[in-house]
Amino acid sequence: MLTYEDLVKLGEDEQERIMFIQRVIREHTSSAEYRRALVNDDYYAGENTTIMHYEKLIYDYLGQAHVDMWTANHKIATSFFGFVVDQEVSYLLGNGVMFSKDTTKKRLGETFDQDVSDLLEYARRHGSSFGLWNQDHIDIFKLTEFAPLYSEETGHLMAGVRWWQIDGQKPLRATLYEPDGYTELARPVGEEMYIKTPKRAYKKRTTRTKADGVLSVDGENYDGFPIVPMYGNKEHTSAMSGKRNTIDAYDVVNSGMVNNVDEGSLIYWVLENSGGMDEIDDAKFIQALKTTRVLHTDQEGAKAEPKQLEPPFEGTKEALDRLNKQLFADFQAFDSAAVTASNQTATAIKASYVPLDLKIDKIEKQVTRFILAILKLAGIEDDAPTYKRNQIINVLEETQCLTMQAQYLPADYIMEKMLVLNGDIDRIEEIKKEVEAEKIAAIADADLGSNGQGNDDDGGGE
Repeated sequence: MLTYEDLVKLGEDEQERIMFIQRVIREHTSSAEYRRALVNDDYYAGENTTIMHYEKLIYDYLGQAHVDMWTANHKIATSFFGFVVDQEVSYLLGNGVMFSKDTTKKRLGETFDQDVSDLLEYARRHGSSFGLWNQDHIDIFKLTEFAPLYSEETGHLMAGVRWWQIDGQKPLRATLYEPDGYTELARPVGEEMYIKTPKRAYKKRTTRTKADGVLSVDGENYDGFPIVPMYGNKEHTSAMSGKRNTIDAYDVVNSGMVNNVDEGSLIYWVLENSGGMDEIDDAKFIQALKTTRVLHTDQEGAKAEPKQLEPPFEGTKEALDRLNKQLFADFQAFDSAAVTASNQTATAIKASYVPLDLKIDKIEKQVTRFILAILKLAGIEDDAPTYKRNQIINVLEETQCLTMQAQYLPADYIMEKMLVLNGDIDRIEEIKKEVEAEKIAAIADADLGSNGQGNDDDGGGE
């Protein structure tokens, strides 16, 4: 495993550094971590590797295996892994990241919420992802395109190589990121890699004057390495870790059930007084049945009788149900089917969220560590971020509870809670201003009435 110290030992020799960068890319793409990330991407997209390569086998009398070419072999892949990752990201970050200061989010860039969501998605898929603080926004690096270089002394990320190539017939581009700047490289098709842009600072600074225009261009670096890792958990492993076998088992059982349905009930034929028939005759017999639906029995006493075997549907259904429950338990996922009944109480709904909350509590720590590191690089002082988790609730019951508590709590608090319950979280500030304006208008009207202005009733009779 190559480390940051291996890079430092090279000094500034260009050829040595080029060879090192190529070796970093080569070793990273051949690592088990990288290969697992590619497999997890397939599972995330519903292209489950195991079931897609699964072949049904039959064995001859010698015990040798052969691919079964005669029966249905549908390959049904579940998209459960993609569902779990999307649920985790949406549950924690669906309402965005919240800060104490209103200016913080603006300074982090317009797409900050989306960038953090994407980083968490890749971290849960691959085990880790990486965010480059690029002056006023975050650039996202996936594990499948970025090779990290950690320090042997501290274990911290100190450098890394990002590369991209559309396909093998196109040029390869790479960038080496170090604490004191970054270097861009290129490798045209059929040629050697070379340094396209020498090392330069991360922050470009241009000095201008009205008379002469651009006076000078220089740069400076950040106080620390500007690439921050986002880990999916404290073990830096994917959400798939230890659970792939259960998904594969579900796929195999589900595909087997579909194959049985496709074949219909298994039908076989019993041929009596036809001992002279060989395998070729048997094949012709089945072919004639499928094409003409007519059967001729030339031999005296010959008889053909169909027999039927029903597929084990009930057993298959029971196996799928058990595997489905096992998937939700292993992934600590929220099963919305458990709370679809209209009479579910708020307590029952909250209880069903316990496994997911336990998992998200751990994930939240990783997201917060990442954001705090970005704030430090950006020079932003603020408290730790907070999050509003997306949950199914019993709106009527929650509203009744708030109404009962209204006399003991501030009006603004009750109003915010009511708006959140009704899905108007984005309009909280707008509605607060409207309510405040109505209060001011009501006070003004009351003052006018007490002064006798605007009152058409003079108190007299006709």
